Amino acid sequence: MWTKIKWGIRIFLVLIVAGFLHYTLPQHDIVRITNTYNKLTPIGSNRMFYSIEDSGTGAETTSTTRDIRFIDAVFPDGESVMVYRNEDTGWVWPPYFKYDSSSLQAEATNLKSDKDSPQWVSVTHYGWRLPIFSIFPNAVGVTPVAGPDVTIIPWVNIILLLTFAFIIFMIRRMWLQFRERTIDPALDDVAETWDEVEDRADAARDQAKGFFGRIAAWFGTWKAKPKR
Repeated sequence: MWTKIKWGIRIFLVLIVAGFLHYTLPQHDIVRITNTYNKLTPIGSNRMFYSIEDSGTGAETTSTTRDIRFIDAVFPDGESVMVYRNEDTGWVWPPYFKYDSSSLQAEATNLKSDKDSPQWVSVTHYGWRLPIFSIFPNAVGVTPVAGPDVTIIPWVNIILLLTFAFIIFMIRRMWLQFRERTIDPALDDVAETWDEVEDRADAARDQAKGFFGRIAAWFGTWKAKPKR
């Protein structure tokens, strides 16, 4: 039972970390931009999935309605679509240090095209698209590409994941060494001490049995002997 609980906790923690990395790390979509616009958007319980208004303009507010830039796009299959928001991240999490949402909107607008003469672009973004919660991925870069079949190698993700794996490996190695040098000897000492305590208790119990046995034997000598 305890083994199942430990594995359940481990799986839960792995899912949490995987979800966090999938949301935070940059992703690349090859799409065709169809529209760019601003829209007054209500921000409520989904506030944690939105960034901040233009940094440095003094426009940062905590209002429930925000004027947000959006970028509409369609994937090469011609049917799947995506809507990106375009917000600054500033110095907050995730650390993209994005301050150029206005310039990015202008670039996206300049790269709009129709299906007859498509201009394919790579949109770098983070986040998820969850329509039920009105959550949109945040675009952080738009780059023209040669065509819809271009492959973008996620070098940033590869380097960060390898670094993360190396840190986890080193932490585990240090923990195992600490356990081997400190915790295991201490546990062995406790076990040895406990064994000594049990041995002394057994010896004392044996002595007590011998003492009370002798007393019982002595009282036995006082018993009346049977008459012949």
